[in-house]
This record gives sequence, structure tokens and C-alpha cells, in this order.
Amino acid sequence: MSRIYDFLRRHPVWVDGAWSLILALFSLRVALGFPGGLPAVSLAGAVVAIAAIFVASTWRRRHSSRMLLVAIGAGLVQLATDAPPMMMNICFLFIVFSAASDRVRWASRLALAAALLAPAAGVLRWNPSGFDEPFYLVSNTVLFTVGFALAWVLGDSLRTRRAYYAELEERAARLEHERETEARMAVSAERARIARELHDVVAHNVSVMVVQADGASYVFDSSPDQARNALDTISGTGRQALTEMRRLLGVLREDGNEEMPGDYVPQPGLEQLDDLIAQVRGTGLTVDCQCVGSPRPLPSGVELTAYRIVQEALTNTRKHGGPGAAASVKLTYGGDALSVLAEDDGRGAQAWLYGDRGHDGHGHGLIGMRERVGMVGGRLETGPRPGGGFRICATLPVTDGGPRSVEPGGGSTGAGGSAGEPAGSGEPGGSGEPGGSAPREAGETPGTGSDTCGEAPPGAGGPGARPDAPPRARCTDIP
Repeated sequence: MSRIYDFLRRHPVWVDGAWSLILALFSLRVALGFPGGLPAVSLAGAVVAIAAIFVASTWRRRHSSRMLLVAIGAGLVQLATDAPPMMMNICFLFIVFSAASDRVRWASRLALAAALLAPAAGVLRWNPSGFDEPFYLVSNTVLFTVGFALAWVLGDSLRTRRAYYAELEERAARLEHERETEARMAVSAERARIARELHDVVAHNVSVMVVQADGASYVFDSSPDQARNALDTISGTGRQALTEMRRLLGVLREDGNEEMPGDYVPQPGLEQLDDLIAQVRGTGLTVDCQCVGSPRPLPSGVELTAYRIVQEALTNTRKHGGPGAAASVKLTYGGDALSVLAEDDGRGAQAWLYGDRGHDGHGHGLIGMRERVGMVGGRLETGPRPGGGFRICATLPVTDGGPRSVEPGGGSTGAGGSAGEPAGSGEPGGSGEPGGSAPREAGETPGTGSDTCGEAPPGAGGPGARPDAPPRARCTDIP
């Protein structure tokens, strides 16, 4: 039975043609054997009507609107030639049903009009009951009209149900497409985040290891103790880099249920800034760190962004600052924002190194910094520093705020200024630099001033530090 049902579903024209042919043969037999015989005109009209209705009924599912016109023409021929009612007229119900179920609206409206008018025209023309009383005429008209109207209503309901199902399928396909798009966007965002984190880890730690290795090689014969300290620093830095890379690459595991607690550590924050400064000082770079205001717990995203900004700034100083360069880091805790100012007095990077991803188009340092600042709704300024060196300034809001775009060298609109305004123009001190930091004269060492916090012990600069450099401050609080 299932095979027969499937065959009938796959070949609707054959099914309609088969039962239409049976009705056509019965109707033709009645027309030819009509008692007393039919006039030639009526007989010709009956034959034409039977043939037209047969064609319309057979192809009603494939071409419902055109077959409706053919059926209406057959009915008009039957009325005009006074051909008697036949069994073939039952097909009108199915043709009206098919036209109403089609999405062609004019065909559906025409089918409704024909369904309402055809019964009255047939009753008035032939009076099938044989009684001339108005009651019988009206009752027959109502009976046939209800039958045709019901056929149209069923067809229109089928059309509505098909449209509803089609809309559900379209909505499901659209939602699936949106889910796929969101998944791709999430994957792209995660890849960008991992790329930024890997850059920060690799660029910083590897550069520290290279500097220490060069220094150890240089003093290996003359100062074994310093060489041994450099090797210890390389070992510690390598372990730290491996730990952070395990944490980052852990999200790429195929088996999400595998748990290795030792491979996952918290994201770095401002609490780890002292360790970062000490590590950089150990490479021979003189670093001054100042904390202004009252430190307090900040959102993890803000702390991570501030940490990565300082890390990237110090890494760039080692790369591009040249020999004898010194750097300063200043954190200013404001009422609703954290200002991060990182400067150096070295030769600085050329414009093609910090503009538009670098000269080779593959740089991620400053462009990743801008992305990080933009994600927390902050403002970033980078560029050469007056008097020589390089300057990076970021203002990170610590209140709720949506991400905003950060333009290179300028900044998005935010608290304390509008787009293109110096990042610290709205801070107390109004010096045109974030956190009230005034421009320094040429040759002045950044970060040296009366507002430094406690001094570090002599030699905190590590191997290679300038002997005439003043003691540098630890990153402690300044009230």
C-alpha cells in the first residue's frame, strides 16, 4: 500500500486524468443516449464541454489558473448551447478547489466569483428539480452554492496552511543562517583574542629571553655571576611563557571535558605589574613606575587591558628605544577612569613601524592595543613624544560603557574629551597629556619628578643599566 500511495503522490496528473476520464466517458454516454436525442447544437456543445472539462480537471494541479479559465469557458459553452447537466460538472468543484489553493490571488478571486454565480446560472437555465416554484429554485441555488463555496474555502485554507509552513521553513533557515553567522563571528573574535594574547606573550617573553641571552654571552667570561643570573631569568621567563601559552592553547583542545588544572592560570592584572616591571628591569632597561590616586579593584577586562598596554609599551621600548633608553609608567586612578601613560626617552619608532600595522602589514602590537582599548570603551593615543622618545596614553573607563572604536593616534569620544582631543584634556592638571603629565624637555628622563613613589634599591635596573641613572621607583601607591 505504501508503494501505491507513493506512486499516486508522485504522479498527480495520472490520478486526476484517470478519474476524469471515467466521468467523461459516463457523461459522453449520457449525452449520446439522451432520451429523444439532443439537438445538434446542444450535442456539439456537450461534447466540447466534456473535452474541455476533462483537460481542465487533468491539469488543474499543474496549471490551476489557466485550467480555471478553460473550465469557465466550458461552462459558458454548456449554458449557451443548452447542453444538459452532466456528471462531468462535478469536476468544477475540484477545479475551484485547486484555483483557491494556488498562490495566484486573481485566480482565487475569480474562482470564488464563479463558485457564487455558476449555481444560480445553472438552476435558472435548467431547473434540475423540475418545479417552477420560487422555493425550489432558491433552495437548489443555495444547495449548489454552499457546495462550491465549501470547495473554495477548503482550497483557500490549504493555501494559507502552505504559506504558513513556508514561512516557518524560511524563518528556520534564516535563524540557522544567523546562528552560523554568529558562530563564525564568535570564532573570529576568539581567534583575534588568541592572536593578541599570543603576541603579547611571545613578543614580551621572547624579547626578554633574547636580551638576557645576549647579555649572558657578553659577560660569560668576565662575570660568571651575571651570566648565571641571566640564565636564571631566561629559565623563569620561558616557564612563564609556556604557562601562558598552555592557558591560551587550552581553548583549542578537541576534548572539551579534559581538565588539567595546572595548565590554566588567572589572566594577568595590575597585581602582576610589579613582577612585570622587575622582569623588564632585569633585562637592563631602566623603568620608573608611578601610581597616583587610590588603587581599588577594577573590572578584570580593564586590568588585563592596562597590563597588556604596559607590557607592549615596555616591549616596544626594548625593541626601538635604542641603547641607554629609559621608560616610565604612570597609572592614575580617577573617579571613573584609569589612565595609563607609558613613555620612553629613546629614539622611538618610525611612523611606518607604528602606523597601520607596520611596514610589512603583519604587526599586531599597537593595533591589538587599540582593539583592547576599544573593547572596554576607552581612548588611546600613540606617537612620538615631544623632546624625543615614544608615548602611549590610554584612558580606560571603569564604569559601565559600551565598546567604541579607537582611531590610530587619536581616540574615540569618551569621558574627558571628544574625538581627536588629547587624551588627558579632561583630567585634573590640564596639561594636555593624560593624567596631567606635562611635556618634558628634550633629553629629560621620563618619570623622574617629585611625585615618584618609593625608591628602588640600587642596581634594580639589572645588568646593562646605566651607571649614572637615578634609582627608580617601585610601582607602589602615591596618595
